[in-house]
Amino acid sequence: HVQLVESGGGSVQAGGSLRLSCRASGYTYSRYCMAWFRQAPGKEREAVATVKSDGATSYADSVSVRFTISKDNAKNTLYLEMNSLKPEDTAMYYCAAGTVVFTYWGKGTQVTVS
Repeated sequence: HVQLVESGGGSVQAGGSLRLSCRASGYTYSRYCMAWFRQAPGKEREAVATVKSDGATSYADSVSVRFTISKDNAKNTLYLEMNSLKPEDTAMYYCAAGTVVFTYWGKGTQVTVS
């Protein structure tokens, strides 16, 4: 039974920081590509950051100099460090895991920037 549980969301003022976590269980964590997605009200879901099984990372242009994705294979946990937050970063943030496609998804954690 694969499970992804996000945490760390909240409300913050513009310019502030948050660290999201995604605890994974039920599969061989280190072999999967992991990612953070977000979806704001009325907008399509977008990929924010991705980390492959070999550790290679990629970012959306809008966050590339402000966000950092990382994972701790020993703890089966994915992180997203978010700095210099902007109101346009307000969204529900989701953790996802998969190989060819992102098969597994968490329920999300809300980030609100005012």
